[in-house]
Amino acid sequence: MRIRVQKFGGTSVATPERRSRVIHHIRQALDEDCRVVVVVSAMGRKGDPYATDTFLEWVSENGDPLSPREQDLLLSCGEIISASTLSGILNREGIANTVLTGGQAGIITNDQYNNAQILTVNPTRVQEELEQDRVVILAGFQGKTIDGEITTLGRGGSDTTATALGVALKADTVDIFTDVEGIMTADPRIVEDAAPLDTVTYSEICNLAFQGAKVIHPRAVELAMQTNVPIRVRSTMSDHPGTLVSSTHHRDQPGGEFHDRLITGITHMPRVTQVKVPAKEGQYDLQLKVFKAMAENGISVDFININPSGVAYTVYDQVADRAEEILLSLELEPELVRHCAKVSVVGAGIAGVPGVMSRIAEALTQEDIQILQSADSHTTIWVLVPGEDMVQAIRSLHRKFELHNVHMTS
Repeated sequence: MRIRVQKFGGTSVATPERRSRVIHHIRQALDEDCRVVVVVSAMGRKGDPYATDTFLEWVSENGDPLSPREQDLLLSCGEIISASTLSGILNREGIANTVLTGGQAGIITNDQYNNAQILTVNPTRVQEELEQDRVVILAGFQGKTIDGEITTLGRGGSDTTATALGVALKADTVDIFTDVEGIMTADPRIVEDAAPLDTVTYSEICNLAFQGAKVIHPRAVELAMQTNVPIRVRSTMSDHPGTLVSSTHHRDQPGGEFHDRLITGITHMPRVTQVKVPAKEGQYDLQLKVFKAMAENGISVDFININPSGVAYTVYDQVADRAEEILLSLELEPELVRHCAKVSVVGAGIAGVPGVMSRIAEALTQEDIQILQSADSHTTIWVLVPGEDMVQAIRSLHRKFELHNVHMTS
């Protein structure tokens, strides 16, 4: 039994026109002799009547804040409304289907309300429905505890639902439908000639997602990577095959051709503040003192550099004042550079290739962009730049590595 999991986000089910495209993609999969599981998010975005944020605003305007448990009860309704709406359309089209909540589909989580983690998936009920030639429509973003309490999975929860179920069902593919025709070499709102990518590796898309790209949640990719279930990132409004996410770049190309690449994409994270704390003579516990204080006050740190002369790291702009106050209270002398941006160059081809950092430095220097801090890993090189230079930095790096020329099948 070939199984395909299809996930449709909030904008994909928000209007009659887009819902008709959802039905089109379901029919395509059925015509390819696949059994289909459809995972849906709540309809639309903030301001739309059934969107998650709209539910939260409604409650805040009509009473006191809900406890985390009751909040999850409320938030789970959005996906159920989407699933039921889609079920009615499929009924009208003569396509047999069943709607299941996350709990009914066998998604068991811990009891961390609002951001629950999946413990196990028992897809028996889903398999039974598929064996009866019924499309299973699943409310994404949710599960239940072993005690039967409804939970939600936090940011990217519907992506996580889809991939977790795909892994449990040993699906052929998990299709993530979005507003774009796949994963791009950069944000197309910043780089006009950003190109869609034919393939990316699990590692690359995790790095792109962690560093600011919002096409798919990295937690979902990590689940798929455990059992090598392929993911396709596609556009709801197009029949283009999109971007294949798998363990390698290899994919059938016209004429058997294969194009390797050094860099996969450029991504960014704006609105961060650089914090530098110089060490005093013989002060060997500085890093412990600094990072313990940040942790105790719930401040997330990133882009960490430690050396004998001191420590440097970044925090989000909105907590920079608080971080400075904490460090001053410890009689330290922090130096803050506010409103910076972290720009990341991601590519599985970076590892072991000399000259990549040199080309990054050359591209930015030619534009008179100061590199405030840098770091690298196996597949990513990060640079911290002044926030006002972020857009130009992204564009110059995209040009430097000629990412507009990446190979893309039609």
